[in-house]
Amino acid sequence: MTTYRPKEEIREGFEVYDERFRQMLPEGVELERHFTGTAWAEGPVYFSDGDYVVWSDIPNDRMMRWSISEGASVFREPAGYTNGNYRDRQGRLVSCEHGNRRISRTEPDGSVVTLVDRYDGNRLNSPNDLVVKSDGTIWFTDPPYGILSDHEGHKAESELGANYVFRFDPETGELRIVGDDFDRPNGLCFSPDESILYVADSGEPRHIRAFDVVDGERISNGRIFAVVRPGMPDGFRVDTKGNLFTSAWDGIQVYSPEGELLGKVLVPEERTANCSFGGPDKSRLFITADRSLYSIKLNVTGAQTP
Repeated sequence: MTTYRPKEEIREGFEVYDERFRQMLPEGVELERHFTGTAWAEGPVYFSDGDYVVWSDIPNDRMMRWSISEGASVFREPAGYTNGNYRDRQGRLVSCEHGNRRISRTEPDGSVVTLVDRYDGNRLNSPNDLVVKSDGTIWFTDPPYGILSDHEGHKAESELGANYVFRFDPETGELRIVGDDFDRPNGLCFSPDESILYVADSGEPRHIRAFDVVDGERISNGRIFAVVRPGMPDGFRVDTKGNLFTSAWDGIQVYSPEGELLGKVLVPEERTANCSFGGPDKSRLFITADRSLYSIKLNVTGAQTP
């Protein structure tokens, strides 16, 4: 296994840089580990209508499910080397599949259908992460991680020749490039009012950029929001006040809407991949990191819906 950080750097606990972060932490709160045993845990998504979380175990080509009442179980296997997951406005699971190089949707009867897998006649690279906007459009990133080898998908050549951020409209079937100047676009989410789109670049820049959303359909005025170290940003979410909770190698780093580092939730794994708010009041942050699923109760409310 590749070593990403020395063992002495792997710690658990908190780093507080701003009083605003301290106020997010309930007294005596601790990080909870719910499951360990994945090869690379990613893409957590919470289902309020069952009080459970689903996440991806990409190299093992399966999706996992955990609830406090039933513990952990396999949700789907094989799973198309699924990475990022979200729920659309009707509560249906929408997923990025490395293996099938597509955005899929799980219907109420359990069937899995393809929403989009090609742009201008060419196959997508390997959709990585996605978010569903309030108008129902799906915004997603398409780096090459699933086609670089057979570890997280199927090795293949890129048919697009570049790595884009896309906007897909399920109603019309239109797929549009909204971002074309990324090395390897990765995690993304909107600000609570959807006026800003944040996109991580886990390639050479290793930073998060912010863009103004214009007419709800395109982005402009790109600027660096935060440079994330150690490692790089991957998946992230925002709370209702616009604070951004991003993965990094050392855990979850929390930034203010102005890009100030407020504090860190340290996770005792080599790399932290992603996070998502859940729980009945959306104040529990579920975290995927290397081999495990964690969560922590916070004094904040996640902004995503449903």
